[in-house]
Amino acid sequence: MANVTIQEEDVLIRDHGYDDHFHAHHHGDKYQTNFIFHYIFSMDHKIIARQFLITGMIWAIIGAAMSVVFRMQLGFPEESLTWIKPFLGKWIVVDPTTGIGKLAPEFYYALVTMHGTIIVFFVLTAGLSGTFSNLLIPFQIGARDMASPFMNMLSYWFFFLAGIVMFYSLFLSTGPFSGGWVAYPPLSALPQASSGSGTGMTLWLVSLTLFVVSVLLGGINYITTILNLRTKGMSLWRMPLPIWAFFVTAILGLLSFPVLASGFFMLIFDRSLGTSFFLSDIFIAGQALDRVGGSPILYQHLFWFLGHPEVYIIILPAMGIVSEVMSVHSRKPIFGYRAMVYSIMAIGFLSFIVWAHHMFMSRGESIYFQLLCCLYTYHSRTFSSKSLQLDHNIVRR
Repeated sequence: MANVTIQEEDVLIRDHGYDDHFHAHHHGDKYQTNFIFHYIFSMDHKIIARQFLITGMIWAIIGAAMSVVFRMQLGFPEESLTWIKPFLGKWIVVDPTTGIGKLAPEFYYALVTMHGTIIVFFVLTAGLSGTFSNLLIPFQIGARDMASPFMNMLSYWFFFLAGIVMFYSLFLSTGPFSGGWVAYPPLSALPQASSGSGTGMTLWLVSLTLFVVSVLLGGINYITTILNLRTKGMSLWRMPLPIWAFFVTAILGLLSFPVLASGFFMLIFDRSLGTSFFLSDIFIAGQALDRVGGSPILYQHLFWFLGHPEVYIIILPAMGIVSEVMSVHSRKPIFGYRAMVYSIMAIGFLSFIVWAHHMFMSRGESIYFQLLCCLYTYHSRTFSSKSLQLDHNIVRR
């Protein structure tokens, strides 16, 4: 801009919406738009980070309120909950003889299900990773914005639509989905299994499918930005640790969430099209259903193939941020930078090969995991016996 006149600069700002120095005298932002397109349909990574943060906080309040309600039932089973009947309506069942109000059993299950879904996906995944990845990646690698600002905006709005669908399911007459946040079949695969397995489950599947799209759009954007838009002189081994954590987190989401989406699609087919991916030899009210050949264990594999990396999708951004904050405030460089990076990579890799430890009680682990357990047990016993023999020899001497 140093080689253009003030008039030419004004023309560039009017036509393109930004100047190449991002000067504060043009409203402090490169996007010269009205309120709606500046704060709502924004493509600026800073505004999108705020959107993820505010939406995540709203969902955190909703999820915490659900937790408070069902934990009151757990912690004080003899106390009456009639005082919240004006808010929960028919979901509080009042005993006509004693006048004591309790949570309806099906609504208790729905609260636990919705609480788990909201906290794990909407708060800890989108609220944490979406906020800090959008805010910090361009700042810490010297980029002006994400590789695709439009895709970044779509990532938030798919998350927002997922939240709207999930929120709407809370007000159904039959109640929201109540089969557990992991949505194991057959409860989740049969609309007639319970009141919460009907329309509430359908909306739950639609909501999380939209959420998966949001994660994929965001992950592609984060990875592309980190690989292609680093400032001159910043190699991969000069990136701050939070960027490494966001990078590995985005890869985890990109590889694992589509697997969960495939499980959701098969659940939809089982529910609506009469397929038997997850159903076999099912009886309802003494009547056998014409569903054979499927296995609910298949769904568990698909779910936990995401479910275990999901733990590290949640924790890795926090670990990276804590590393940077401690380093800055102690005024010392990170000790063992490369070891930390390799550790983050190792965590990401190991999270993909140990999902079946969530399934030991279901006999769903494969031969591979059984062999790993046998090898671990063998080496543990061998090491223990050698240690005992060594101690015995020391005592004899």
